[in-house]
Amino acid sequence: MSVTSTQRGNTHATESLGFGFVASPELSSNLQLVLSDLVELHLQGKQAHWNIVGSNFRDLHLLFDEIVDAAREASDTVAERMRALRAVPDGRSETVSATSSLPKMPAGEIDTHEAVELIRGRLIAVATRARAVHDAVDAEDPTSADLLHEIIGTTEKLAWLVGAEHHA
Repeated sequence: MSVTSTQRGNTHATESLGFGFVASPELSSNLQLVLSDLVELHLQGKQAHWNIVGSNFRDLHLLFDEIVDAAREASDTVAERMRALRAVPDGRSETVSATSSLPKMPAGEIDTHEAVELIRGRLIAVATRARAVHDAVDAEDPTSADLLHEIIGTTEKLAWLVGAEHHA
């Protein structure tokens, strides 16, 4: 027995007594976009962590690791939510690079002042992407939208902390 989403007032997914709520292709796609940005943030944060040089190196080196940890944790949460909804997350490098909204990170050493701007911009990009898909996600699955709220709050807070490095 299945209850259609129309019967629940939601036109995007169906519930099956055996599987529970199942994500529509649109919900899966929106969550995948956020997942790609989080995976890319994790990788770029590590790149910056390894290659920053200059004033306030140690504090930024440690802060970038906090960002990497937050991105890794959030990406795992989103991917596990997708699996709970019978969607298939894709963390392969080709998918992440093709679908992430984050610009490429420059190669080589990065001055701490430049690194602050680069990482701050990427944190804002992740929050912006999560905001962009939020309403569509919320319309279909408020529980997944709650995850987006956490991601937005965390990335905006981290963007503020990183950006404060320029305002000493």
